[in-house]
Amino acid sequence: MATAAEPARDAPPHLTVYSRAYCHLCEDMIAGLRRLQERARFTFDVIDIDGDVALAARYDLDVPVLAHGAREIARHRLDEARLETWLRRRKGQSST
Repeated sequence: MATAAEPARDAPPHLTVYSRAYCHLCEDMIAGLRRLQERARFTFDVIDIDGDVALAARYDLDVPVLAHGAREIARHRLDEARLETWLRRRKGQSST
C-alpha cells in the first residue's frame, strides 16, 4: 500500500512547472504539456515563483523550469519528444 510520501507504482508522474506571470516561454511550456497529456499519462502543477521569495531567488530569469520532485527536466523550453521518452522509460521502470 502506498503512503502519501510514496505514491502508488501505477500512479502517473507528477511534474511541476515553475513559472511567472507574463512569461511567454512559460505559457508555451504549459501549452506543450497540455498537448502531451493527450498522448501521455502525467499530471502537473504550475507554481508562480513570484509568490515565494526563495523560489524567485532560485529561478528568477530561468523560468520556466519543469521538474519531477528535485530533478530538473527542462529549463526555458519544453522538448516534447524528450519528455515523452522520459515518461515512457519511467513507466517501464515502474512496471518491473
